[in-house]
Amino acid sequence: MATLHTRAAARLMSAPAIILLLCWMIVPLSMTLYFSVLRYNLLMPGMEEYIGFQNYSYFLTDPAFLSALTNTLLLVGGVIVITIVGGVALALLLDQPFFGQGIVRLLVIAPFFVMPTVSALVWKNMLMHPVNGLFAWIAKSLGLQPYDFLAQAPLASIIAIVAWQWLPFATLILLTALQSLDEEQKEAAEMDGAGFVSKFIWIVLPHLARAITVVILIETIFLLSVFAEILVTTNGGPGYASTNITYLVYAQALLQFDVGGASAGGIVAVVLANIVAFFLIRLIGKNLEAEPWHAPFPPAGRPSSPSSAGRSAS
Repeated sequence: MATLHTRAAARLMSAPAIILLLCWMIVPLSMTLYFSVLRYNLLMPGMEEYIGFQNYSYFLTDPAFLSALTNTLLLVGGVIVITIVGGVALALLLDQPFFGQGIVRLLVIAPFFVMPTVSALVWKNMLMHPVNGLFAWIAKSLGLQPYDFLAQAPLASIIAIVAWQWLPFATLILLTALQSLDEEQKEAAEMDGAGFVSKFIWIVLPHLARAITVVILIETIFLLSVFAEILVTTNGGPGYASTNITYLVYAQALLQFDVGGASAGGIVAVVLANIVAFFLIRLIGKNLEAEPWHAPFPPAGRPSSPSSAGRSAS
């Protein structure tokens, strides 16, 4: 009886927060669904009419959608590859004892606390500017022609900016996982004659598999909605060269004033994001349920375990 009263009290206390959260999510989503089946343009107030799924058909068949979808996938994939590879490298470096380790770790993590708009402005005006930027000054010092990154390689430039922001996050997660690695495994591998590459492939990398999966999941969810960096640096151009789905929905709503088409695009973006999140959550669930895997490192001249010794003897 006491347990039932406790559960009822807990549900009663959590009900206001749950109701507020549901209203916070359901009301905007319902309005978006409603607007997505209307011909609704802000420049023509009072001319709204029901058109069914024409907005969805227009959005999905628009050539800009295919370009935006491709750019979104390239942006997410490029940033994840850079942050995973760079995060593993920095985690291995920061895991080594050296003087000033705490300060270096703080400096490495610092970019993650910079607002996206501020970091985009810094990269645009102080680093990538073709006249006054740091990269242009380095090129001129070497006798080379300055390269206009944002005009000639806009998507790659945005990938670099976003990767710079998310690299500290990946480094922090991977460094935390790396510090939980049992040192006895590495010492045993060293006694068996393993070098750095062998230890990394057979011991460190399998141990970091779960942390890498978590980084991929979290980054993918957030990278699907990258917007500020594109708005500040390239405005989605030249053409649609750096437009992702988020920026395309913004342009549809606030540049073309097409609320109906933008709402349909927003619903499409939500569906795509949920599909990606579903598969990633299943992937991470299988990874967490799996037993810890330790690849056998065969020592020179000896079997790797007593059981293998018995099998070889038999």
